[in-house]
This record gives sequence, structure tokens and C-alpha cells, in this order.
Amino acid sequence: MVSSAAAGGTPGHLVGTGSVEAGSGSAGTEIDLDADRLREECGIFGIFGHPEAAAITALGLHALQHRGQEAAGIVAFDGQRYNSERRLGLVADHFSKASTIERLPGESAIGHVRYSTTGETILRNVQPLFSELASGGFAVAHNGNLTNARLLRRELVRDGAIYQSTSDTEVILHLVARSRKPRLVERFIEALRAIEGAYALVCLSNKKLIGARDPLGIRPLVLGELDGRYILASETCALDIIGARFVRDIENGEIVVISEDGLESLHPFPPRAMRPCIFEYIYFARPDSIVHGRSVYDVRKAMGAELAREQPTAADVVVPVPDSAVPAALGYAQVAGIPFELGIIRNHYVGRTFIQPTQSLREFGVRLKHSVNRAVVAGKRIVLVDDSIVHGTTSVKIVQMMRDAGAREVHFRISSPPITYPDYYGIDTPERDKLLAATHSLDEMRAYIGCDSLAFLSVEGIYRAMGEKARDSANPQFTDHCFTGDYPTRLTDVSCETKAQLSLLAEAS
Repeated sequence: MVSSAAAGGTPGHLVGTGSVEAGSGSAGTEIDLDADRLREECGIFGIFGHPEAAAITALGLHALQHRGQEAAGIVAFDGQRYNSERRLGLVADHFSKASTIERLPGESAIGHVRYSTTGETILRNVQPLFSELASGGFAVAHNGNLTNARLLRRELVRDGAIYQSTSDTEVILHLVARSRKPRLVERFIEALRAIEGAYALVCLSNKKLIGARDPLGIRPLVLGELDGRYILASETCALDIIGARFVRDIENGEIVVISEDGLESLHPFPPRAMRPCIFEYIYFARPDSIVHGRSVYDVRKAMGAELAREQPTAADVVVPVPDSAVPAALGYAQVAGIPFELGIIRNHYVGRTFIQPTQSLREFGVRLKHSVNRAVVAGKRIVLVDDSIVHGTTSVKIVQMMRDAGAREVHFRISSPPITYPDYYGIDTPERDKLLAATHSLDEMRAYIGCDSLAFLSVEGIYRAMGEKARDSANPQFTDHCFTGDYPTRLTDVSCETKAQLSLLAEAS
């Protein structure tokens, strides 16, 4: 299945921002090849009972930086008080200084790196969020997105709650605070029963580190151990950087309570089959991470291999769009028997705030971060491999870069199926009418992007790459709604918003 049926729109309709015409652009155009990517969700980390808790948390967050680059924060508890450092920007910008770590004393800490999918990019939304509850301090860091947060927020505000942020995570703090259950863990469980959507949580109280995962296990969370002390993290790469031992994945619907007494595992929800997010394997997780026993690197290579089997083409060289598509391009090249080459070179040392004071300098923006390896590209038939297409605006420019460098043919191959539905679980996807594959047929997409041919990996192919014989349509093994429209939970806020819009339309008519 390589075609994407048009769901509205007309041929030639440009999707996304800007006014780039299909096939237009030049090597001097300022672009960022990451601008049209799916945005990472968030990364979380926690450690209990270690004398260097804050420093270890900072290192763990550094390994998780790919999951969010807008902001970072750490909350530590020293036995008497909670100390918090929350900053806009990268982990290394703020938490590599000894003076910052010294302001975070204590043997327990949790941390968060953020890309906002709900709430503005402002300091008050930076996590971990912290509140003084009746039972003592409580801090929470969240990866994911709650699909009934707006409804709960309205109800809580109506009942007198005073919000300090616009983040959906704050709902959890209010629900815990308002619970009348006698124990903190019971209040926390009651709060989780009220929320919907996707979440992996690390929470810190006076005496406990608590981790939780949504009943479907959409967002990842792993348990590690360092020097006899437990660690919670979004990915195994955060354990590797500090030399910690991977213990196991936190199960879907599981709550782990870590204290001086050890680790307690609770399963307060009815058992359900796990449905982890397929995009952890396609794009979000670091290639050196192990997610549910699968090497992310190996899975991405397998996706490229399946793509080569499904969508072969005559070509001289296979070129990845750096960096996340490199393993898939390797897999494609190996199966196709076509040489793999780095036809696009990425400069990893360009700062995010590079000063471009004049138009003449701005026009060289693309060459600052990405440049074409002309010796590889010129005169060649290119298979360009990427992991996904969202708006398609950047794909137009990537193809044009190849043409400007002298490529004779450019065949675009995507190592995932067409994205035809938006996400509501922590991935920043646009509305459906802004998704290229939802509004254009395959041939319209090819014409817009300006490539000689365009093909996607099928849904069946991506399941084969995951080691599954086929997708179980009755009980899918993964959360794959971006391709299939099969949302695994209720979308309460979306439904309420739709009803409100229909009501307004009815009144207007």
C-alpha cells in the first residue's frame, strides 16, 4: 500500500506555511531540514536515594535531549526542602555548570526536557511542576498528552482551582491535591483514574519516587539501577550515559513506588494489551535505545529493507536525509544492492541562534546546517530516503537541493506509511487539513515535492519490520493512528470542541 487517497483538497494546493512553489527554490534559500519534522514529545528522568542525584539527572536529561529542546528542569529534595531549577533552552546551556547543580542538593531528583504540545513555551510551563500539598511537597514530570485535560481543567477551575500554568500536566497536581484518600499513592491512583490519553510520569514526594505509565503503554518508561539505587527514564540511552543497569520496562498501566523500603509494583487498572507508539521506533527514540526489547537501530534498518522490497527503483546511490533516516537508508541500500552514501552533510555545530543580520547572509542559512555532497550527487540517479512527510514543504527543498547539486533523477522513498491523521498523545502534528498525505493523492504529492517518483512503506511493511506477521486489525499491536485513524483512547477534548463548533454553527444559521 503506497498510495494515499486524497481526503479533500485540489491538485496543486500547497500545504503548510510559506509560499514555495513545487519544484522551486535554490541552493541559496534559507531552510532548516528539521522544520517540517514531527516534533519530539518530552523526556523524563528520576532517581531515588543517590548522593549525586541532581548531577545524574542532568546527565540523563542530556541523553534525552532529542525528545525536547525547548526547555529543561530539575527538582531535587534534600530531606527538608525542594529545590527547583527550570530553564528555557538546552540542558547543556544551564545544567552543565557546577553552580547550578550545587543549588539542587538532595539524594532524590526528577527531571524533564520539553517540547510543548500543550501550553506555551514560557517558563511557568517548564517541568517538573511542583506544589505543596497537605501531605507535603509533590513534583511531577510528564511525557505525553492528556486527551481530556481541557474538560478537567474547566471543571476544576469552576470548583475554585487556581492554575499556575497552561500545561495539561497541572491537572494531575490538582486532582492529587483534591483527593480525600488517606495515602499519597491512593490519591495519585485516583487522579490517574480521572485522566485519559497517553502518559509516562515520574513524581517525587518527601519519601517516594513514583513512576506511572498509561494503561496502553503508549509512552515509554524504563527502570534502571545504579549503585543499588533505582532510576526511571524515558529511554535506555539515559541509563547508558551514566553507566546504569537496565532492569526492565515499566508495564502498561503499572505504577512503581520507590522508597527506602525498596520497589513496590501496583496494577490498579484492568489488564489491557499494550499498544506502544509506533513513532518511537520510526523517529522519536534514539537509535541506540532498546524499546520493549527491540533495538531502535535494527528496527529502522528493517523498515528500510522492507521499503526496498516493496518499492525498488533503478538508481546509482542511496542518500539518507540526516540524521534519523540513516539506518533506514542503510537497510534500503543493503537490500537493493545500491551503494549508500552521505549525500547530505549535516553540521552539528551550528548554534540555534546564529546571527544572520542581513539578507545576503540569511540566504546562506541552508548551508550553515546542511550542505550537499556534490561529489556523491552530481550526475547520479538518487534514492533519497526519509522517515516521514508531514507538510511536505521541506521535502520540496530537499529535492531541489539534490537537483541544484546536479542529480540526474531523484526518487523519494519514505520508511513509514503516509501520515493522514493528526496525533493527540504528545506528538506535535498539525490538523488533518495541513497534512500533505491527507489532502493529496500520491501523484499530487510527487508533483508538489518535485521528485521523479515517490513511495511510502505500507502499514503491513512496517509491522513486518517490527517482527510481526501482520497488523491485527481487531487488536492492533501498536498505536498507529497517524496512518490508520485507529485512535486507541477516547478523544474527549476533541469531541467537546467539535460539539461546541457545531453548536455555534447551528446558532449562526
